[in-house]
Amino acid sequence: MDGLDEALAVVDAFDRVLTAGVMRPQAAQAAALAGLARAVGGTPLAGRVAEAAEKAAAGAAGEEHLLALAAARTALLGSVHDALVAQVAEATGRAAAAPSAETGETGETGEMAAGTQGANALAAARSWLADLARAGWQGIDHELVAGAAPVVSALLPDPALRRPAVLLDGFAAELAANCPGATLEHVPVRRWADLWARAMLLTVPGAGGGPAAGTATGRLLPLGVDLQEHATAVQAQVHAVFEPADGAPPRLVRAAVSAPKPDTVVGAGLWQLLRPHMTLLTAVGEGRAMELTGMPVTADGDLVWDDACARPGDPADAFATARAALPAAADQVTAPLDRHPARIAVPVLLEGGTAGTADDGSPARTLAGQPLAVDTDRIPAASPLTPEAVAAPAACIGLLRWDAGRFLVQPLAVETTVRKKPVAVHAGGWAGGTNDKVGAKAEKAATDAVAVLRERAGRLLRK
Repeated sequence: MDGLDEALAVVDAFDRVLTAGVMRPQAAQAAALAGLARAVGGTPLAGRVAEAAEKAAAGAAGEEHLLALAAARTALLGSVHDALVAQVAEATGRAAAAPSAETGETGETGEMAAGTQGANALAAARSWLADLARAGWQGIDHELVAGAAPVVSALLPDPALRRPAVLLDGFAAELAANCPGATLEHVPVRRWADLWARAMLLTVPGAGGGPAAGTATGRLLPLGVDLQEHATAVQAQVHAVFEPADGAPPRLVRAAVSAPKPDTVVGAGLWQLLRPHMTLLTAVGEGRAMELTGMPVTADGDLVWDDACARPGDPADAFATARAALPAAADQVTAPLDRHPARIAVPVLLEGGTAGTADDGSPARTLAGQPLAVDTDRIPAASPLTPEAVAAPAACIGLLRWDAGRFLVQPLAVETTVRKKPVAVHAGGWAGGTNDKVGAKAEKAATDAVAVLRERAGRLLRK
């Protein structure tokens, strides 16, 4: 695609500046900063970024200059995101979503409503992030990284500032685990630059957006579940087609639930942590639709799930939904700060072709005549879905993603034929419980682990 490689090359060059730090920039770093300024030369950011690049090249960048550079980097990756999404829309034939008619003005955003104390905490966060940029990833040490702790403590108590607080907390923990930077053999350059730029922009009052902008009433037809597991947390994100009760065109939406996770709970036991907080997971496991009434929804199509606004509906097969409802469903609107290639996750149905093999030996599928590698690494362990099932010639519901310069498919479900009958296997097949021997065994082990942890926690509290 014209301009895509060039835009990513500009981002990569700027990211190398952050790796070495902007305290004492060299000639190559000055050139990279100038390249970033040229890349946004025809935009409203041009003047500020040109000044910021000049100051940074001279080793005199202030917080406002680093903020401008973060904005330029984010805008450039946003343009890459938009180009890729346009390519996806052409391949799927689906229209881009327009803002929902049910979505009204959000009014004052959360950060704007935070008041003077919140503004001071955000300013402190920006100061710490600026110190990081000056030192660079190769210059971080425990003392510098520890400076985030009081900032996070100031942000966390205010729900309106929870988003930047959690981001800073996780970012600081990751940096601390890799200190000192001077001894690092491998620096996750793109990842840390992404986190830094996003955190910088979230320190601007109002940048994080406000609460849910409207409500959704109608039928929710689940397509699949994306289960994301980390060392201390787990999240299930349900992708679905929403059919408004007022007859408006269907559109794609998401609903997610998260929970803290002890490291002893793994595999199918993860569903025990999530299931009590979201009836939708039970509906997904049972293959049912959900009827929504006044469910809060953000402008970009994320349902702010409230069990009181939902009730189980009729049986709804995900593949029937993918064939009948998905082609006419409008894609989601993307919030400005979420315009990043890594955030692309578009539901697609792949069928009618043959399963093949990609250059790296992984399974492959076709979309609009183009081969797509299947990302089997994203298949959760807490799932009856297996790489072997995905490799078989079967219909597949997946998320179209962009990673390392190419499109991939993350499988959510496959439909195959067993004894002349169609059988569907879902990544979220155990979300509502399971009679599967492997899944049931893992659930029991998790139940025992959680019971032990609760007993120990209760003993500590009694003391």
